[in-house]
Amino acid sequence: MMASYILRRMVSAIAVMAMVGIFIFLLMRLVPGDPAVIMAGPLASEQAIADIREQLGLNEPLPVQFGQWVSEMLRGDFGTSILAARPVTDLLAQRLEATLSLSLLTLAFSVTVGVTFGLLAAWRSGGLVDRLLLIFSAFGYSVPVFVIGYLLVYVLAISAGVLPVQGYTPIAQGVGRWFTHLILPTLTLSVPYIAFIARIARASMLDVLTEDYMRTAAAKGASSYAMVFHHALRNAGVPIITVIGISFAYLISGVVLTETVFNIPGVGRLVVDAITNRDYPVIQSVLILTSGLYVLINLAVDLAYTLIDPRIRY
Repeated sequence: MMASYILRRMVSAIAVMAMVGIFIFLLMRLVPGDPAVIMAGPLASEQAIADIREQLGLNEPLPVQFGQWVSEMLRGDFGTSILAARPVTDLLAQRLEATLSLSLLTLAFSVTVGVTFGLLAAWRSGGLVDRLLLIFSAFGYSVPVFVIGYLLVYVLAISAGVLPVQGYTPIAQGVGRWFTHLILPTLTLSVPYIAFIARIARASMLDVLTEDYMRTAAAKGASSYAMVFHHALRNAGVPIITVIGISFAYLISGVVLTETVFNIPGVGRLVVDAITNRDYPVIQSVLILTSGLYVLINLAVDLAYTLIDPRIRY
């Protein structure tokens, strides 16, 4: 049954990706601005602009352009950047390390702190930790990421001088320098996700802790550790896993803002530059790859349910 479920999900994922591809392609063509004009420059003649449009295939009908884009993408060719005149795959490979480093560190830190904070708040409901969580959650939900970033830069980088203000150092140049440059961006990007995950973990744990079998375990003399981690956590795990998967969608937009604030040469900055210059191949490639990754993560989350809760079967 598991194999048939995965097959059904893969078929539906292909249909979703097809619709996403059509939407992205049409959206890029409907936004104002002509990439040929941007490439040619403000002083270019009409003939020069027409030649560039012909070279880029922009004069072809939309169905023909879409068919060419899909066929090339299926062969692993994501096209050539209009702005940089380089293959999109080269640009993505050059900037992928910075984005992956920031995203994975943020996700690991947010999940660890958020789940721990939520469990403690639920276990001591109404106590100091619970009240601090409510205050922190309100702050994390309401304050934009770029405001948090500039605040941390002023406090930890400019005033205290303990961390670099901006930039990124590849891990090949030293793990210490790589990690140091990612501390501020990770802290900035983690604030809303910690608040989100902690609130869901707290609510889920509170529901489980009021169940009859938890009171029975306490009456039998089970330790606090056993009650929280052996009995309650697995039963509260499905909503927590769900919110971790949902956080990935928000993480995509947060990475773009954070990379801009901290001048990190990642995929987010690449997309911002591509949107500014109507670089169709770059925008389309990043959006379609991100959408595919999101579909795969949703599938992984669904499959993780069966590991956490044995009652769930597909």
